[in-house]
Amino acid sequence: MSRLPRRLGNGEEATLGEHLEELRQRIFVIIGSVAVASIAAFVFHSRILDVLNRPLPAGHRQLLATGVAEPFTVSITVSLYAGLALSSPVILWQIWAFFAPAFDHSAERKMLLLVIFAAALAAAGLAFGYWILLPRAIHFLTNYDSRHFLHLIKASTYYSFVVTILLGIVVIFQLPLVILGLVALGVLSSRTLRKNRRLGYLITAAVALALPGPDLVTTFLELLPMWVLFESSIWLAVLVERRQPAASEAVL
Repeated sequence: MSRLPRRLGNGEEATLGEHLEELRQRIFVIIGSVAVASIAAFVFHSRILDVLNRPLPAGHRQLLATGVAEPFTVSITVSLYAGLALSSPVILWQIWAFFAPAFDHSAERKMLLLVIFAAALAAAGLAFGYWILLPRAIHFLTNYDSRHFLHLIKASTYYSFVVTILLGIVVIFQLPLVILGLVALGVLSSRTLRKNRRLGYLITAAVALALPGPDLVTTFLELLPMWVLFESSIWLAVLVERRQPAASEAVL
């Protein structure tokens, strides 16, 4: 019976063959976790579909299937998406455990804080996308020019749309993390961000206008949190810069 891959200690040396064997084992763990999570999601796929269909208007929650196998293939695809989401902690842990020996304990603690911060931002993005953005965007799109169009929503297209929107919102909500990383690397500074604040607001407004749901209400709902994220990123950059000199003095 094969054991789970052992995590190497900080600075522990290993041969190339040992690294490749560890990588192989971790890939098997990742594949296994995705498979188990996807199977579990398929068992409950009816409830998952109900949750994903909830943002739709009441008269559009039974989606159109244009092929004999489409209900089954769509259920498999949605279960795979759910399996990837459910197994993401295992995937991230396996990736980190493989690279962790190259970092010292202080860097490991910082990385853990960044992962927690990124997870919190992702959860906030999912909540915003599902509860606020999607219902308003879908309401606008399904009622647009209904005098000339009969809206029959195809199942595969709708779920791809939902996944794309939610994934895009999660990426957008990582803006503070990206800015903090650039500040830590010295590419950006809080002074530069404050000096170009108006340009930053303009760029976020352009991104909001490019997102789905082009009515004014939905655009404003997208734009407001993006401005909040950008502004909070500036002040977080100030805190990071204040801590950097203290960290360097502690090392000296």
